[in-house]
Amino acid sequence: MSNCEINNRKVAIVGCGFVGSASAFALMQSGLFSEMVLIDADQRKAEGEAMDISHGEAYARPMNIYAGNYDDIKDAAIIIITAGANQKPGETRLDLVQKNVNIFKSIVPEIAKRKYKGILLVVANPVDILTYTAFKLSGLPEERVIGSGTVLDTARFRENLGNHLGVDSRSVHAFIIGEHGDSEIAVWSTANVAGVPINKFCEVRGHFAHQEAMERIAHEVKMSAYEIIERKKATYYGIAMAVKRICECIVRDEKSVLPVSNMMHGAFDITDITMSMPAIVGRNGIELQMPITLDDKETKALQDSASLLKKTAASAGIE
Repeated sequence: MSNCEINNRKVAIVGCGFVGSASAFALMQSGLFSEMVLIDADQRKAEGEAMDISHGEAYARPMNIYAGNYDDIKDAAIIIITAGANQKPGETRLDLVQKNVNIFKSIVPEIAKRKYKGILLVVANPVDILTYTAFKLSGLPEERVIGSGTVLDTARFRENLGNHLGVDSRSVHAFIIGEHGDSEIAVWSTANVAGVPINKFCEVRGHFAHQEAMERIAHEVKMSAYEIIERKKATYYGIAMAVKRICECIVRDEKSVLPVSNMMHGAFDITDITMSMPAIVGRNGIELQMPITLDDKETKALQDSASLLKKTAASAGIE
């Protein structure tokens, strides 16, 4: 098919489950786009979601929301892939890998053969592996294949720290990196509140049991999704907000630093795997992976996380 120019006011979502529909709702309210296409294996489900969301347009901003097919999305500025099997109670994100890799093998080639020029945003889990899969299957430049990564985990981390310290979470600067999953790493060594090192600020607030608090908070962040899934069977509002935030950075060319899934090229002696690392995100996708500093313990944990992801990718036949 011939090349198609990108419409910067158009977004597409592939997969209209909990995450896809919540993301569509968040994006409709954001005002970032004037056109949204929804695709799902169940066409009637996509049609129903489009109808339901569009009925609120009178109270938002004008937007053309409709169910479509792959020909309808080839000019979208961003294609968001949320399609995949859901994580069940007791199931890890990595347990999903083979099921969702197979689903991606039916989706990504459909996008690739239309010579897509926009940005592919992968949200389905396990997101780091599926971002790697999408990169391999799409033939797109790696900077235009982004995973939602640990953007949500980082928000949970900052919110938890903000509550602990009695400060606006937006003033907390700290990242979760590595796998969006059980081997994720809370980067304590450079965490700070408005430039004040985290331990010093803790003491200002009357907290002195640093190791105990760090272990508790990191564990709570890691277990957040499992606890939500155990209570309500799925997580979708938090990730929908993360999707909106990533789209903002792209559409508005903000060049914000977000811990998205992106390709490793030797940092911390890790190569040829996609994992969540802070990067500058703008109109063209990933502009630069940030040269962050880690202590020895964090470096080792990141390398272990990368090894786990590589092993998982290889077992799923993605190399």
